[in-house]
Amino acid sequence: MTTLENSPGSHHPLPGTNAELINPDIVRGRFRSVLFDFDGTLSLIRQGWPDVMIPMMVDVLKQTHTSETDEQLHETVEHYVMRLNGRQTIYQMMQLVEEVRKRGGHPESALTYKTRYHELLAIPVQQRLDAIQHGQLTPESLTVPGSHSLLENLQKLGLHLYLASGTDLTYVKQELTWLKLDHYFGQHIYGALDDYKNFSKAMIIQQILNENDLQGEELLGFGDGFVEIEEVKRVGGVSIGVASNEATGHGINLWKRERLIEAGADLIIPEYREQSALIKWLFQT
Repeated sequence: MTTLENSPGSHHPLPGTNAELINPDIVRGRFRSVLFDFDGTLSLIRQGWPDVMIPMMVDVLKQTHTSETDEQLHETVEHYVMRLNGRQTIYQMMQLVEEVRKRGGHPESALTYKTRYHELLAIPVQQRLDAIQHGQLTPESLTVPGSHSLLENLQKLGLHLYLASGTDLTYVKQELTWLKLDHYFGQHIYGALDDYKNFSKAMIIQQILNENDLQGEELLGFGDGFVEIEEVKRVGGVSIGVASNEATGHGINLWKRERLIEAGADLIIPEYREQSALIKWLFQT
């Protein structure tokens, strides 16, 4: 298992935790609200989604009769898919439309591509939901380890918890219920809308600040994608990058870690198993 001690470029392991401190100068102890991403940050229901989206997009681009190899197409698609991770799914599909056009093809609409992707992803997602319903899997087994207790502990501290996901809101609400996480967020659950211009994580963050009369340093964010890390930092908040290894549930995903640091994460954690010392450290003044 990869740990912080043996991961490349690890400089500041936080004593008593599995966290890696990237920015030792963050302001601590002032947090009043916490924003969570969903997939890969709390939920593992959609684990493996890139292995559905990327091959689908490669197949679409191959139909343009480009001279690029499958490997080259995969690299191109992976780059923009992960760069846009955290934004609404439609943005990845809009980029696919552009990539088809670049190669002289005649793309279908971004919404058509999004529908096709959801149909493909629905197969493993439904299998996991069925397994929960029939008692073959527990909700806890399909969450990033320690998620339930982390939310419980943050709620006990009197913090307002928010969730914003690039996944469609209908799916987010359904999956939160299956994972028994919905009650931690109440009405503060946000996801992608059909009218994509009416939702972004930047918009939700500004709403959180306005509703709670917050200064930036009073906002704490958890996420495994570029977007939520960048947007929380943009307003002066503290971003915790969750470099979760979704396939195993253990250890650091080094690919995620590198990109979360690039996005500006203040701390990197693999999951929430060693949260007690982390929470204590975050709330010290």
